[in-house]
Amino acid sequence: MSKARAFFQLIKFRLALTVAFSSAIGYLLGAHELDWGKALLVMVGGLAVTGSANTINQIFEIELDKQMKRTAKRPLPMGVLSVTEAWVFTVVLGVIGLGLLAYFFNPLAAALSLVSLILYGFIYTPLKTISPICVAVGAIPGGLPPLIGWVAATGYLGVEGWILFGIQFMWQFPHFWAIAWVLDDDYKKAGFKMLPTPGKKDLRTAFQIMTYTLVLIPLSLLPFYFGMTNTTYPMVAAICGVLFLMQTFYLMRTVSKKAAMSIMFGSFLYLPIVQIALVLDRI
Repeated sequence: MSKARAFFQLIKFRLALTVAFSSAIGYLLGAHELDWGKALLVMVGGLAVTGSANTINQIFEIELDKQMKRTAKRPLPMGVLSVTEAWVFTVVLGVIGLGLLAYFFNPLAAALSLVSLILYGFIYTPLKTISPICVAVGAIPGGLPPLIGWVAATGYLGVEGWILFGIQFMWQFPHFWAIAWVLDDDYKKAGFKMLPTPGKKDLRTAFQIMTYTLVLIPLSLLPFYFGMTNTTYPMVAAICGVLFLMQTFYLMRTVSKKAAMSIMFGSFLYLPIVQIALVLDRI
């Protein structure tokens, strides 16, 4: 593995791109005029900050990653990159991302991004081996990107921005618990406590996944209530929400890995579809 490829892997590009995409969505919803260039710039800044946070996560979890089949071949466990190189990369990425947001947009957007980076890298990461509350803590930086995008466009923390945060925050729970269910055997090797108390793949966990998904449906309709969108978006959000919820009923009925995988992939589809519908309906 070349060092260039190793640095690229530290970013966790697909994950970082998903996060950065939602910040661009927030920007497009907050901006008075659709400026695709600035939306792309927000996305680049978000990508850099998220890549920095993901690298911090891997630095702290080198020994844990060695124990899991899914992560054992990452650059740091394999020794392709040193910890010092990873820290330098983290700082450079973080400075670039925060600098872009502060210079081209506003200091508040940069400050929220810094909070997100600290929460993910330095609080959520160590909590993963301590308590299932890590998912709730991790959902905060996970939900912040669309709010950061909104703030980048408007310069203030408005109700609409908080609604975007709330939708993405609530989505994190079924998303991450489904992943934790699917990867439970691997996670146990590293001592990760990701499933809700008491941390078992049982009906209680399935019920919690269903409950958070159910709450997501009315939450996703708030943009329409607050005049952020026209009438097409709420129909799309409601249909996606019901389909997502039906997947959780399947998990409650079968308590199976197959059902959890269905929720995991469904969650990957749900968020971008709903967010794209928001922007297209505004246009």
